[in-house]
Amino acid sequence: QVRLVESGGGVVQAGGSLRLSCAAYGTIFSVNTLGWYRQAPGKERELIADLTGGGTTTYAESVKGRFTISRDIGKKMLYLQMNALKPEDTAVYWCKLDDYRQQYWGQGTRVTVSS
Repeated sequence: QVRLVESGGGVVQAGGSLRLSCAAYGTIFSVNTLGWYRQAPGKERELIADLTGGGTTTYAESVKGRFTISRDIGKKMLYLQMNALKPEDTAVYWCKLDDYRQQYWGQGTRVTVSS
Protein backbone atom coordinates (compact mmCIF):
# COMPACT_ATOMS: atom_id res chain seq x y z
CA GLN A 1 0.00 0.00 0.00
CA VAL A 2 2.72 2.48 1.03
CA ARG A 3 6.39 2.04 0.26
CA LEU A 4 9.28 4.13 1.60
CA VAL A 5 12.70 4.31 -0.07
CA GLU A 6 15.74 5.95 1.58
CA SER A 7 18.72 7.35 -0.29
CA GLY A 8 21.69 9.63 0.27
CA GLY A 9 23.85 7.45 2.49
CA GLY A 10 27.56 7.08 1.93
CA VAL A 11 30.99 7.71 3.37
CA VAL A 12 31.87 11.12 4.77
CA GLN A 13 34.71 12.53 6.88
CA ALA A 14 34.14 13.61 10.47
CA GLY A 15 32.87 17.17 10.56
CA GLY A 16 31.22 16.83 7.18
CA SER A 17 27.57 16.94 6.16
CA LEU A 18 25.14 14.59 4.46
CA ARG A 19 21.44 14.77 3.59
CA LEU A 20 19.28 11.65 3.62
CA SER A 21 16.07 11.48 1.60
CA CYS A 22 13.00 9.28 1.98
CA ALA A 23 10.54 9.01 -0.91
CA ALA A 24 7.00 7.75 -0.30
CA TYR A 25 5.06 5.81 -2.92
CA GLY A 26 1.36 5.02 -2.77
CA THR A 27 -1.59 6.83 -1.22
CA ILE A 28 -1.16 8.38 2.22
CA PHE A 29 -4.53 9.28 3.75
CA SER A 30 -3.24 10.68 7.03
CA VAL A 31 -0.02 11.08 9.02
CA ASN A 32 0.44 10.55 12.75
CA THR A 33 4.24 10.82 12.84
CA LEU A 34 7.25 10.70 10.53
CA GLY A 35 10.67 9.78 11.82
CA TRP A 36 14.28 8.82 11.26
CA TYR A 37 15.87 5.92 13.13
CA ARG A 38 19.35 4.45 13.12
CA GLN A 39 21.16 1.35 14.32
CA ALA A 40 24.91 1.32 14.87
CA PRO A 41 26.96 -1.90 14.97
CA GLY A 42 26.37 -3.68 18.28
CA LYS A 43 23.69 -1.17 19.33
CA GLU A 44 19.89 -1.16 19.44
CA ARG A 45 17.84 0.81 16.93
CA GLU A 46 17.13 4.31 18.21
CA LEU A 47 14.85 7.19 17.28
CA ILE A 48 16.90 10.14 16.02
CA ALA A 49 14.27 12.65 14.88
CA ASP A 50 10.48 12.78 14.93
CA LEU A 51 8.04 14.98 13.00
CA THR A 52 4.32 14.99 13.79
CA GLY A 53 1.60 15.51 11.22
CA GLY A 54 1.11 18.95 12.75
CA GLY A 55 4.74 19.89 12.15
CA THR A 56 6.23 19.51 15.63
CA THR A 57 9.83 18.22 15.71
CA THR A 58 11.69 16.29 18.40
CA TYR A 59 15.36 15.22 18.42
CA ALA A 60 17.48 12.81 20.37
CA GLU A 61 19.98 14.62 22.60
CA SER A 62 22.86 13.01 20.72
CA VAL A 63 21.92 14.78 17.47
CA LYS A 64 20.16 17.94 18.66
CA GLY A 65 21.69 21.01 17.08
CA ARG A 66 23.37 18.96 14.34
CA PHE A 67 20.50 17.14 12.56
CA THR A 68 17.31 18.61 11.07
CA ILE A 69 14.22 16.68 9.98
CA SER A 70 11.95 18.22 7.35
CA ARG A 71 9.36 17.24 4.76
CA ASP A 72 8.04 18.33 1.39
CA ILE A 73 4.38 17.35 1.34
CA GLY A 74 3.88 18.09 -2.36
CA LYS A 75 6.81 15.87 -3.36
CA LYS A 76 5.99 13.22 -0.71
CA MET A 77 9.55 13.45 0.59
CA LEU A 78 11.11 13.34 4.05
CA TYR A 79 14.65 14.60 4.69
CA LEU A 80 17.32 14.39 7.37
CA GLN A 81 20.05 17.02 7.12
CA MET A 82 23.10 15.87 9.09
CA ASN A 83 25.86 18.36 9.93
CA ALA A 84 29.04 18.15 12.02
CA LEU A 85 29.04 14.37 11.64
CA LYS A 86 30.95 12.25 14.14
CA PRO A 87 32.30 8.69 13.87
CA GLU A 88 29.61 7.58 16.34
CA ASP A 89 26.97 8.60 13.78
CA THR A 90 28.03 5.61 11.68
CA ALA A 91 24.93 3.43 11.32
CA VAL A 92 22.16 2.22 9.06
CA TYR A 93 19.41 4.85 8.88
CA TRP A 94 15.69 4.20 8.27
CA CYS A 95 12.71 6.46 7.69
CA LYS A 96 9.31 5.61 9.17
CA LEU A 97 5.69 6.65 8.59
CA ASP A 98 2.88 6.06 11.08
CA ASP A 99 -0.59 6.60 9.57
CA TYR A 100 -2.56 5.62 12.73
CA ARG A 101 -3.35 2.18 11.24
CA GLN A 102 0.18 0.80 10.89
CA GLN A 103 3.83 1.70 10.50
CA TYR A 104 5.79 1.71 7.24
CA TRP A 105 9.57 1.42 7.02
CA GLY A 106 12.12 2.00 4.30
CA GLN A 107 14.90 -0.46 3.43
CA GLY A 108 17.60 1.58 5.13
CA THR A 109 20.65 3.48 3.90
CA ARG A 110 24.18 3.16 5.28
CA VAL A 111 26.16 6.11 6.63
CA THR A 112 29.85 5.77 7.47
CA VAL A 113 31.73 8.64 9.13
CA SER A 114 35.49 8.27 8.99
CA SER A 115 37.85 9.80 11.54
